Amino acid sequence: MKILSIETSCDETGIALVEASGGLKHPRFKVLKNLISSQIKIHRPFGGVVPNLAKREHLKNLPILYRKIFGEATAKQNAKAARIKNVDLIAVTTGPGLEPALWAGITFAKELAKKYKKPLIGANHLNGHLYSFLLPQKSVPRAAFPSPRMFPAIALLVSGGHTILLKMDSLTKWKKLGETRDDAAGEAFDKVARMLKLPYPGGPEIERLALRSSAEAHSKPLSKGEKPSINFPRPMINTKDYDFSFSGLKTSVFYYLRDIEAKTRENVRENPRKVKIRTNSQIDSHGFASTADIAASFQQAVVDVLVSKTLRAAREYGARSIILCGGVAANKSLRKMLKAECDMSHLTFYIPHNEYNGDNAAMIAAAGYFAHLKNKKLPAVANGDLGI
Repeated sequence: MKILSIETSCDETGIALVEASGGLKHPRFKVLKNLISSQIKIHRPFGGVVPNLAKREHLKNLPILYRKIFGEATAKQNAKAARIKNVDLIAVTTGPGLEPALWAGITFAKELAKKYKKPLIGANHLNGHLYSFLLPQKSVPRAAFPSPRMFPAIALLVSGGHTILLKMDSLTKWKKLGETRDDAAGEAFDKVARMLKLPYPGGPEIERLALRSSAEAHSKPLSKGEKPSINFPRPMINTKDYDFSFSGLKTSVFYYLRDIEAKTRENVRENPRKVKIRTNSQIDSHGFASTADIAASFQQAVVDVLVSKTLRAAREYGARSIILCGGVAANKSLRKMLKAECDMSHLTFYIPHNEYNGDNAAMIAAAGYFAHLKNKKLPAVANGDLGI
């Protein structure tokens, strides 16, 4: 089955062409084309995504990406029409996400489906992230997965808008164990980045800055007894449930920075010629850590909570494997620490290839394929609050 998929849930415009086969038990995917147009530079001056601006850019970018998929619509019109005739299914993200952005993709998909008389199916964006580890990558033999032997599995889906822990009994049957009660992990990264006066998106900027930290809490799992530069709290790390909370951690960083500002002002008054004012990359040293150490210590606190709860769930439910997915799965510190813990616990670790961690249309093809096989047809209507 050849699937044309469309993704416009936030600030990435994506169109992909994917061949899917194997059914529910042995799904196989071949990504023929996976195109993405990023809006980061457009939203960066605003410190985050502006929904109506995102919609406008999606409407502009979708026809451009579509032409790149099927060829320019000039003298090659007949050839292009022939190629789209080979498409068996159109899948489009219907949620969750920003509704103005979602509608841009849905409207475009509906027009294509009507024009070329193709079946259209709505796809869940979160399911796309969950299935993204199934998309082809050179480092993993195709015969290695999926296999019934990988289940039960614990899946950690961590992104800008969601932090969810799932127990999976198969590729189509799962139970939600917990989720964030307030800020998602990726959202916390963005908010702390703004506090540190770093540009949007905050996650990669925090990680980049953390690499400069002398504490090195970011680059490897902490050894026994080793502590990050600043001991920020690990919210809910010891609670018996599998929910998360990152608002308290974000507030702790805010108070730390507030104390730095107060101390700096005090020292400016006392020693106006000797005190260096904070810059974007460094905080003057009066018993306080550098900005890089703050970034590394915050990042380590988030990673500690995510890894601890995921491993505890794996032990409680007798998991054979752990799946890490979502945009925050691109964080090297999280990947490295979770993999190390999986190795020590003899758990198989699954993670998407880097190009499939962020929002993309190839993962929507996978979600659409499973929805089609299960005859679970989501209406082609935007639902910003759609759950997994």
